[in-house]
Amino acid sequence: MTLFRKPTSIKGTLLALLLPSGILLMAIAWLVHGFLLERMSRDFVESRLKDEVAFLEHQIRESDGNIRNLQTGDYFQEVFHHAFAIQSPTQTLVSPQSWAALLGPLLEPGQPGTVRVRNSKILNAPSDILAFRKSFLVNDKRLVVIVAEDMAALHDSQAELHAWTAIVSLLLIVLLVGVIWVAITLSMRPIGSLQAALKQLQTGEVTRINVRAPEEFRPLVQQLNQVLDSLDQRLERSRDALANLSHSVKTPIAAVRQVLEDTSRTLDDDLRQEMGSRLGNLDKQLEAEMRRSRFAGPQTGKSSRPVDQARDLLWMLGRLYPEKSFELSTELTEETHWPIEQHDLNEILGNLLDNAGKWSAHCVELSLEADQEKMTITVDDDGPGVAEESLSDLGKRGLRLDEQISGHGLGLAIVNDIVGRYGGNLVIRRNKNRGLAVTVELSAPQAHCTAH
Repeated sequence: MTLFRKPTSIKGTLLALLLPSGILLMAIAWLVHGFLLERMSRDFVESRLKDEVAFLEHQIRESDGNIRNLQTGDYFQEVFHHAFAIQSPTQTLVSPQSWAALLGPLLEPGQPGTVRVRNSKILNAPSDILAFRKSFLVNDKRLVVIVAEDMAALHDSQAELHAWTAIVSLLLIVLLVGVIWVAITLSMRPIGSLQAALKQLQTGEVTRINVRAPEEFRPLVQQLNQVLDSLDQRLERSRDALANLSHSVKTPIAAVRQVLEDTSRTLDDDLRQEMGSRLGNLDKQLEAEMRRSRFAGPQTGKSSRPVDQARDLLWMLGRLYPEKSFELSTELTEETHWPIEQHDLNEILGNLLDNAGKWSAHCVELSLEADQEKMTITVDDDGPGVAEESLSDLGKRGLRLDEQISGHGLGLAIVNDIVGRYGGNLVIRRNKNRGLAVTVELSAPQAHCTAH
């Protein structure tokens, strides 16, 4: 049984992630607001209590410690609005008198400067107060002054402010959800355009996807168009292959039918050999086209290790041509990956090395290189090479397989076909040893040619 079911849409996913996160952040902010509000209120009240204790101390010193003679004029009546208690060696003064039982114990020696009393059960006295106590000497007489404030009223104001903060937080969460929903809806509009373009593609109205997509969707559109290009290329190759086969097999089939239908001629050895030769050519044509049909071309996620594959092929050809030397020149590591389908790279390397092995005198050198712009495969041999006027015909596109130059043409035509599917170039030239140098250049962005 699945305990957690993933949301089925991008909107659901974003809301499932952002909404709880927003609620959690608002809750944390609300709790922090309550803590800071309580702390600021306490600091503010304590500062006022200290100021009023200082005011009482000044009044007492002005009256030489006689608390009965305190100057309680207009300023005292209008400004001093906290409860207070004053204790001298001869008397104790508490205002209002109903707080006497609450403030009396705080006059005892040993009490700290700031005192908080909670949950008091004294009749006609508040249950929660904050008080500030100070002891000082006047004319060698010790006096104690306490000023206190009822925190209940302040707490009521704080609770109201805190409640409004909670209401505003909830409204902000609702607004956040609305903004997220609108933002997601606007962001997902390109998907609707892409869907419409795909429908037009399906009905044949367009041949490629051409929509104005945001940056995040451009790789998707580009990849879809590349898939369409690849499908068109494969369809075109299939049609070309059928045309080539049709052209190539008509003549040998007609010749064989003519011989078989001619009852006046006997099948002598020469005629049998001729028929066998024609059927052999037909088999080669079919095999060549079957090999072409297996070429994959560029495929996303497909890669090969050129160094490993090159070493395996060189080892095999070294056994096939034991009198010749096959060398590998490269600075690539064994872990280097190229964005080429493995079978395609084997066909490229195998055909180039096999041609070079057939025609070389002593040595064949394979060079593998890669940089940020391209991948390069070069095969050099020390054979007789090809005449300068024939170089341009090697691997020429559009030239039928049975028209290729003997020895080199068929393999190079296959290589040229594969390289063309990857958008690369095939360069054939004579090297310094008068042999043949064949270079394959393929586009290789840095992101594609990596060592894992």
